[in-house]
Amino acid sequence: MNPTQRHRPRPRPGHARRAVRLGLLATVGLTVLATAATAQAAAAPDFAHGVAVADDSANALANPGHRTQFRDSFTVHQYGDLYAAAVRNQAQAQSWACSADSPCRSVALSFQIVTMAGPDIRLNARNVSHAANHDCAGCQTLAGAWQFIVSTPEPFTLSATAQRQLADVHRELDALGRSAAPITTVQQQANALAAQVTAILTDAAASAPRTPGMGALAVPAPTVTVHRMLAG
Repeated sequence: MNPTQRHRPRPRPGHARRAVRLGLLATVGLTVLATAATAQAAAAPDFAHGVAVADDSANALANPGHRTQFRDSFTVHQYGDLYAAAVRNQAQAQSWACSADSPCRSVALSFQIVTMAGPDIRLNARNVSHAANHDCAGCQTLAGAWQFIVSTPEPFTLSATAQRQLADVHRELDALGRSAAPITTVQQQANALAAQVTAILTDAAASAPRTPGMGALAVPAPTVTVHRMLAG
């Protein structure tokens, strides 16, 4: 072994990496794939020996006792080098047994941001939403799930500026819970916030470090992949 070679410390099992609650996206200059904040620290899911697992969700249930319900989840998981990851994001909204004279309103919005690095990561990503009215005449129900996956050749950490920007988006997402606008308007506003997140993450990924000793053409470009599922 070359004595000058440096070894990266192996993550200890069970060690919780930092997950900052934040959220949303748009695209500029990098590969963006789309299918379909206050910076608050939270314990990250399992991350050990190059394997990461993340599971986030928002669940809202409206009924005659609680006619208006809004739930949102906005979480960022920042991982380093990985060879495998399983990430799941879900939004579920249900309205039960309200009358046409006094209908229910149920909204669940979940934003999951994951950063990871590696040349060939085995990724299992699931992003799902479900909305249903049960014996609920005139009820409004919306479930929206947005999953943003940032993949770079070398590990990087979101800058303080990017985290502040995401925190601003998170506050705007929370504010939708106080909105009395129609469900279609809430959906449009949530999509607009997602576009902001895409732009923030795209700019952040552009500054990720490159693999030492490799030419620009040989280095895989950073990618921001967006999964979106809406039900209502």
